[in-house]
Amino acid sequence: MKLFIDTANLDDIRDIAGWGILDGCTTNPSLAAREGRDFAELIAEICDVVDGPVSAEVVADNAEGMLAEARLLAQIHDNVVVKVPIGVEGLKATRVLSDEGIRTNVTLIFSVTQAFMAAKAGATYVSPFVGRVDDIGGSGIGLVADIVEVFDTYAFDTEVLAASIRHIQHMVEALRVGSHVATIPPGIFRKMLVHPQTASGMAGFMADWAKVEGGGNVVEVVQRFLDARKG
Repeated sequence: MKLFIDTANLDDIRDIAGWGILDGCTTNPSLAAREGRDFAELIAEICDVVDGPVSAEVVADNAEGMLAEARLLAQIHDNVVVKVPIGVEGLKATRVLSDEGIRTNVTLIFSVTQAFMAAKAGATYVSPFVGRVDDIGGSGIGLVADIVEVFDTYAFDTEVLAASIRHIQHMVEALRVGSHVATIPPGIFRKMLVHPQTASGMAGFMADWAKVEGGGNVVEVVQRFLDARKG
């Protein structure tokens, strides 16, 4: 699974990009608004940090306007993927952008048929909103699983990008059903590495290390050994 970060905050993006496991980034108007920055400059800076797809969303409500915005967004950086809302106008725009070689992330997916139509239009990614489907009594992960199955059946190149990830179990289930991508808030990224048994295990190891003969900083211990061997 590819891991994207779902934020427009550069501090969080730089931090998690430094872990060596980040494949991309998704933004939306709400996330961008929180940063209080010029939008184009912000997207360009994110693209300089993230070595992978960076979703930047159009805000026009008709295909002509979406296309005008998308063509400009795509010129900001080679990493930009244009985020387009599902719907008739979004579908029209996606078809044209696909034909022009501009990658798209069709967003606000809440049904298999929406995802299917987006894939038919040539979308690079479709984004089912896991948490929001759960909010209305559905199964967000069930939706992801159904879309993955349909895309496999019809051999679509479109990738399923699980969005609206709310907690660790969403991630576990998205992995189990074979979502191609998940876009994850920074807080969930950090929680994915945490377990109380890991913390207690490390505490025990460190307590025992203090009892090791010649213990201390590992670099110092090994360097002393290597220097003595040379001598």
